[in-house]
Amino acid sequence: MTVESTAARKPRRSAGTKSTAGKRTTARNAPGAEPQLVQLLTPEGKRVKNAEYDKYVAGVTPEELRGLYRDMVLTRRFDAEATALQRQGELGLWASLLGQEAAQIGSGRALRDDDYVFPTYREHGVAWCRGVDPTNLLGMFRGVNNGGWDPNSNNFQLYTIVIGSQTLHATGYAMGVAKDGADSAVIAYFGDGASSQGDVAESFTFSAVYNAPVVFFCQNNQWAISEPTEKQTRVPLYQRAQGYGFPGVRVDGNDVLACLAVTRWALERARSGEGPTLVEAYTYRMGAHTTSDDPTKYRADEEREAWEAKDPILRLRRHLETSNHADEGFFAELEAESEALGRRVREVVRAMPDPDHFAIFENVYADGHALVDEERAQFAAYQASFADEDGGK
Repeated sequence: MTVESTAARKPRRSAGTKSTAGKRTTARNAPGAEPQLVQLLTPEGKRVKNAEYDKYVAGVTPEELRGLYRDMVLTRRFDAEATALQRQGELGLWASLLGQEAAQIGSGRALRDDDYVFPTYREHGVAWCRGVDPTNLLGMFRGVNNGGWDPNSNNFQLYTIVIGSQTLHATGYAMGVAKDGADSAVIAYFGDGASSQGDVAESFTFSAVYNAPVVFFCQNNQWAISEPTEKQTRVPLYQRAQGYGFPGVRVDGNDVLACLAVTRWALERARSGEGPTLVEAYTYRMGAHTTSDDPTKYRADEEREAWEAKDPILRLRRHLETSNHADEGFFAELEAESEALGRRVREVVRAMPDPDHFAIFENVYADGHALVDEERAQFAAYQASFADEDGGK
């Protein structure tokens, strides 16, 4: 399997699901149903003009295009390795980004170093762009730490498991940035499922009223676990911004160049005091919601196959090849680099030390607590019982 391939990882269908899932797919992918969105690269890799957003990528060089391609390939390789590690019992859970590389790399590369990022738990590509070692992302999923990196070192907050709450954190931080008089921006990532959360609605309200320099970046991968987007909203998600008084735009989330351009535009608005923007990156979750999920139970193979033709990595590769911006030597070197990354990820994860079993009792209360002391003692006795069963070994 090459690192660009998604078809090789297609899950098998569970028996008895094709007919119902197929009916849903027909409605979702009917001719003419594709939404209007900002697109600069077609699925065939052809560059198309856009009067409004071309200027935001006018200076992108062939070297930078190769860099975007490298980012997406290595991010996908890391994600594939993490999925395999979970299947082999090395991780407790994994949330794959497969199919969403362009949305994350495009938006991530639009950020300045002084901008601040508030992610969910799937922004592995954005973390890559912010310089977070990918192996640090795995500690939480292995259960050996609570995050693994210092958020202020890369201006990239720890992963947020509570759905949608990071948008409020981002809004509050952005309000503080504005009061400090800084010209940096804040970006909050969330999915289409989180868009139904009250926290997101509250963050829209506060950011609009206080003109906060924040970009809300919604990766609409069309499935909130097993719930399709049309079960959550009667209008396109980006149009929700109108009701709060700030602009929204829908971008082709599988077009890394368009995601770069639109995010740059939104960040520029934020830095210049024009307030928040909602960016809806219309993309697709190729794999499961997490490794505990089976997508074959609620969606049809035909739907996934249709989106494989829009693969973000293949799209940029076609553009690089037809534009003579990359040769076979580049792709071969990148393939070797991706394999080396996969080996390093596997080695680092397996070498992660187990956490101190008693660390969970620390920092619960500032001055200690009798109940916590009692629970610690009970847990110590429980741990000691295993040694007694082994004859004290």
